[in-house]
Amino acid sequence: QVQLVESGGGLVQAGGSLRLSCAASGRTFNSYAMGWFRQAPGKEREFVGGISQNGGRTYYADSVKGRFTISRDNAKNSVYLQMNSLKPEDTTVYYCAADTSTYARVRTLPGLYDYWGQGTQVTVSS
Repeated sequence: QVQLVESGGGLVQAGGSLRLSCAASGRTFNSYAMGWFRQAPGKEREFVGGISQNGGRTYYADSVKGRFTISRDNAKNSVYLQMNSLKPEDTTVYYCAADTSTYARVRTLPGLYDYWGQGTQVTVSS
């Protein structure tokens, strides 16, 4: 069982930055690929980005590439999402998720992730 807790959401003006954190329970965090997703009301959950088990590979959605950066600290059982140059269309709830399979690549489909956090709201004002 893995528990994930996100933090760091809030209200920011367009062009600003936020850093989301996700703290994971468990002793095998370094064996999980991690992903960040977001979901607006009435829409499907959308892949934002992901990071491999050792942090050596990252993958981003085109909509955030060049603006968002994912990192992880396996010693702290944590993964981060640094969001820069935020836009009003980035406003939504953000979730971190754990992929506990042994698949080597970062996966983008929400259904392939096994554990989810409760989400944190990000609001970008224009």
